[in-house]
Amino acid sequence: MITPDISTRWRELVARYQQPNTRAAVTQIFTTFVPLIAGILLMVWAMKIHYGLVLLLAIPTGLLLVRVFIMMHDCGHGSYFASRRWNDIVGFITGVLTFTPYVQWRRDHAIHHATSGNLDKRGLGDVTTLTVKEYLALSPKERFKYRIYRNALVLLVFGPIFLAIKHRLPTPGQLTTAKERLSVHATNLTLAAVAILLGLLGALDEAAMIYLPAFLVAGSTGVWLFYVQHQFEEAYWRPAAEWDYATSALKGSTYLKLPKVFQWFTGNIGLHHVHHLSPRIPNYTLQKVHDNHPEFQNVPTITPWQGIKALGLKVYDEERKRLIGWRELRRTRRSA
Repeated sequence: MITPDISTRWRELVARYQQPNTRAAVTQIFTTFVPLIAGILLMVWAMKIHYGLVLLLAIPTGLLLVRVFIMMHDCGHGSYFASRRWNDIVGFITGVLTFTPYVQWRRDHAIHHATSGNLDKRGLGDVTTLTVKEYLALSPKERFKYRIYRNALVLLVFGPIFLAIKHRLPTPGQLTTAKERLSVHATNLTLAAVAILLGLLGALDEAAMIYLPAFLVAGSTGVWLFYVQHQFEEAYWRPAAEWDYATSALKGSTYLKLPKVFQWFTGNIGLHHVHHLSPRIPNYTLQKVHDNHPEFQNVPTITPWQGIKALGLKVYDEERKRLIGWRELRRTRRSA
C-alpha cells in the first residue's frame, strides 16, 4: 500500500494540473466535430454506392464518437471547462450523441471512482467481478449466467446494446435524484424528437443505417477500454479495511500504451492511472502529467494485445491477489 505521506505528496503534485484550459477544450471540440460531421457526410454519400463502404467508414466515425464520449466524461468530472454551466451544456449534447443521460451517468461514474478496486463496494459503474469463493458458491444456473456475462463476445457486441437500453431508464433505488431522473427523461425526449424529425423528413431509416454502426463501433471500443483499464492480471482489489484510494488509482488502473493515433481518438483515456489519481485533470493534460513525473510511469502498463488477452480473465483469486481465467480456476480446483 502507498503510504499516506506519499499519497498526500502525489495529490499535491497533481493539483497544479487541475485547471481547465478553455482554448484547449474548444480546440478539441473543433478537431473532433469537424471530422465527425465529415465522416457522417461521407457515410451518406457512401449509401449511394455500397453499404459495405458505409460500414467501413463507420470505423473512423465510431472512433470519433469515442472521443465525443471522453468530452462528456470530462464534463462530468467538471474538468473540461472552468464553467460548470458550459460543462453541463457540452455534457448534455455529447451525452445525447452517445445515447447517455449525462447527469445520471455523472453520478454513477463518480461512485466508480470512489469504489474502484474495493471488494466490499462492487456493483455500480464497474464490470461485475466475482471472487473465486463467490463464484464457486453459486448455483449451476448462476454460474452459467456469470460465464455468459463475462464472455468477451457478449461484453463487446451485446454490451453496448445493453448499455444503450439501460441508459433509457433511471438508476433504480436510492442512487438517483429528481435531477438525475430528469436528465434521463430529457435525453430520451431529445432522442425521440430527433427521430420524429428525421421520420418527417423521410430520412429515419437511412440515418439509422448510418449512425447505428458507428455507435456500435464506439460502444464496443468504449467497453473494451473500460474493461482493460481495471481488469488485468495483477489488478488491485482489496477489502474495504485494506483499500486505499491512491493505491487503487496507481496500482488498480492501467496505462494502456496505444499508438498515438488511437490515443488521440480515445482522448488520452489510456493514461488511466493519472486520471484515477485526479479526475479533475482534463484529458488534454494527462500526457503532460505522465511525462513530467517519472513516478507516474512505474505503473501497470499494457499494450493493446495484452488488453485483448485480458478478456480471458474472469474471477479474482483473493489468496493470490490476482485475476485468473477459467482454465487456471480449473487447475486451482484440481490441485486443491
